[in-house]
Amino acid sequence: MTENYAWPEPRKRVKGRQQKAVAQVLKAKYDAGASIRALAAESGRSYGYVHRTLTEAGTALRTFGGKQRTAR
Repeated sequence: MTENYAWPEPRKRVKGRQQKAVAQVLKAKYDAGASIRALAAESGRSYGYVHRTLTEAGTALRTFGGKQRTAR
């Protein structure tokens, strides 16, 4: 379902069922490993929109950066 998803037009308000569908697709792709920035670029939406939508969908967001180094 998520590979060929037809994103809503950029700069157009998304609401109702369409918003729920967008949230489900974003959540599925994020949970599969996509970054918020990659999802924003793919969907034509802002970083803030994607972040807010994921948060509202109950997604557990990952922390910044890669693997942390341990002290020696």
